[in-house]
Amino acid sequence: MEIRRLSPQDSAEAELDLSHRAFGPSDGSQAWLTEVRAAVSDGRHLAAYDGPQMVGAAMFHDMRQWWHGRPLRMAGVGGVKVAPEQRGRGTGRALMTGLLEMISAAGYPLSVLYPATAPLYRSLGWELAGGLYRASLPARSLAALAPGDGSRPDLRRAGPDDAGEVLGVLGAVHASARHCGPATFDDGTVARLMLADPNLFCYLAPDGFLAYGWGPGRGEMLVRCAVAGSAATVRAFWSLVGSHVSRVDRVAASVPPSEPLDFMTREPDLELARRWAWMLRVVDAPAAIAGRGFPAAVRLEVALQLDDPQLPANAGLWTLEVGGGKGSLTPSSPPASPAGPVRVGAGGFAALYGGTPMATLRQAGLAAGGGPADDEALDAAFAGPAFMLHEF
Repeated sequence: MEIRRLSPQDSAEAELDLSHRAFGPSDGSQAWLTEVRAAVSDGRHLAAYDGPQMVGAAMFHDMRQWWHGRPLRMAGVGGVKVAPEQRGRGTGRALMTGLLEMISAAGYPLSVLYPATAPLYRSLGWELAGGLYRASLPARSLAALAPGDGSRPDLRRAGPDDAGEVLGVLGAVHASARHCGPATFDDGTVARLMLADPNLFCYLAPDGFLAYGWGPGRGEMLVRCAVAGSAATVRAFWSLVGSHVSRVDRVAASVPPSEPLDFMTREPDLELARRWAWMLRVVDAPAAIAGRGFPAAVRLEVALQLDDPQLPANAGLWTLEVGGGKGSLTPSSPPASPAGPVRVGAGGFAALYGGTPMATLRQAGLAAGGGPADDEALDAAFAGPAFMLHEF
């Protein structure tokens, strides 16, 4: 079996056939073809071959992810697939090992994926760290929001040429709200495709972006994105969706777990659930800590023993320091404390980075060592929850 990067000379038909066999029927949509071609052109697409036959493939998207309001480069893994006749032969592990090496060599501090199955990814250092949350509520609730102060933002329809402005607005809101987890595509290609989708109604405000359309069920509206930086914009977006109440019974939306809409409906009608879990991989531990935001009031110095067989540069004894909203991870000597350093593997460190409490990590067997004061400090520094607003 040969594993190599795809080149523009390789046939897209082989990728499409493999997707059909692995995932089911596909319409070969323009959006899918655009993403695949961009990944191939940028050297972000890996494939496994058995002779001339493509039997596996994986790629990653060039993304940006916000952590406590600060953006870091993130490799969003997608399209991981293995031909049915090749499963159970180590093809998936070989592909993901190669892809992790590519991601590391490209300088990404972080990587995220939505797992179809977790054991393979866990064995390579990805771990559950956040979720994509879906809210559902009656449309009548949006048509009768509690009254606001009467202010209204300037809203306008957004199209493909607004992709750069949309990404800028989203980033500004994520930064000001100190969000943990939401991500955008760096090059704007995906944003342009979304803004060009005739089935989506997109609106831009100075401090927010809304994208929604008719849902798959009769009388249902689906909100793909509703990110706003002020009470007036939140109200304007949801009132706009609620204006469809004469034709819509129910609205579903991808939202943060702390969605403010729950406080604006007259009755507690909003139902919120984690629809998909996503996994995080810390690829460059010092860079991931240096680039992440932290609560400004938190100060700590904790000894960490990291174990990372796949990426040995992350392994070893480190001192984690946080102060003034910033953090650092520097090589360290053994601490004098009898409890020793806090010990975590790649998966435990990823879960901690995503805001999982230390008590949970210890109960799951993902953390050991250290003491209660270390746990309390780490919980305060990495407080979650982490979320994303779309899958990839």
